[in-house]
Amino acid sequence: MPAFLSPLTRAVTYTRCLHALLGSGIAWVCASIYPGLSSPTSTDWLLILVIPAPLLVSAALVPAMRRAEGLQARMMLFPGAHARVEGADESAVISVAPSSSWRDRGRTALWLVLRLEIGCALVLATGQLIGSVFLLLGATDAPPESDGLVLPAPSADWLALPLSLLLVLAELAVIVGAGHLMAAAARRLLGPSPAERLAVLEERTEQLLERNRIARELHDSIGHALTVAVVQAGAARAAADPEFTDRALEAVEETGRAALEDLERVLRVLREDGQPTSGRPTLADAERLLDSARASGAKVDIDVTGPVEQVPGAVSREGYRMLQEALTNVLRHSGPVPVRLRIAVGDARLVMSVRNALPQASAGVTGRGGSGLRGIRERATLLGGRATTGPLDGEWQVHVELPLG
Repeated sequence: MPAFLSPLTRAVTYTRCLHALLGSGIAWVCASIYPGLSSPTSTDWLLILVIPAPLLVSAALVPAMRRAEGLQARMMLFPGAHARVEGADESAVISVAPSSSWRDRGRTALWLVLRLEIGCALVLATGQLIGSVFLLLGATDAPPESDGLVLPAPSADWLALPLSLLLVLAELAVIVGAGHLMAAAARRLLGPSPAERLAVLEERTEQLLERNRIARELHDSIGHALTVAVVQAGAARAAADPEFTDRALEAVEETGRAALEDLERVLRVLREDGQPTSGRPTLADAERLLDSARASGAKVDIDVTGPVEQVPGAVSREGYRMLQEALTNVLRHSGPVPVRLRIAVGDARLVMSVRNALPQASAGVTGRGGSGLRGIRERATLLGGRATTGPLDGEWQVHVELPLG
């Protein structure tokens, strides 16, 4: 089928035409009252096009009118599953929110008036074109002075059929063109306002931040549990001591159980099933991280100063995850080595420092790089603090400073 005929096979072509015709309905209702539809003059036609406009402008002042017009435009103007156009759903470009400003009301009023005029023009053009086709084919015997047609009849009978075909094609072109014009106007006049676009961007940003937070949660929790399991299994195999193996399995069990609790909590948040979720761990729960690291063979020396339990919730929860990732990084890259941990609360800030010997090849150490240290820096930045990682004085250090405000 030729490309220029393909719009005729799409349902959206005819729903757009119907949408335009419906928009002109108020004009014909008003015209039936005044000035009437029997033998209208040029002035009468002008009144038919103008009289409904103030009514439509008044209706546009109602905020819900914009939502009603937006819903109609989405259903009737834009390609969807009914249009036989693959992946052409553009309904998202039309807002269905009520008017929230005078600018929105003005755009809605302009849209209603434009829809009225395009609908009336489509009715008049269709009447002229189809009426002329009927005249050419001899389907009407009305005298020329009363048929209302402006196109003159041809003098030669043999021109009737080709002219009829041309007029039918012209009518189809008018229908397709009016539909495209309505769709273009709808994008411009019923599209989201700057405030609505900003709200959508903010919502999208919040969703991305939440997804990143959940990804970090899973990475830190599951990654820590798997690292402990790998280190414990390697150490138990190297030790070949039944008592040590029992302790290693117990540490793996406890760490795995904590990881499953974190996973279940995250899944409940994703499902949004309304069930209560357990609170995220805070620095007050850091002892279980230290126990897990010690069970893996690491010697953890901890020094805590200041009221850790008074650290604000968001800072305390993120601090716990940073500490978890720092200890996981130690076990993953250095194995069960001595670790010095310092936590200081005071001067309106939280300072955490984790230091250990630089990585050396050892049993059970994975040695693979990851995104954990980058996650620590990202968490610190989001909280308005900073984090530095890297070698210092022959040791590896993770140093974090977070404001408590």
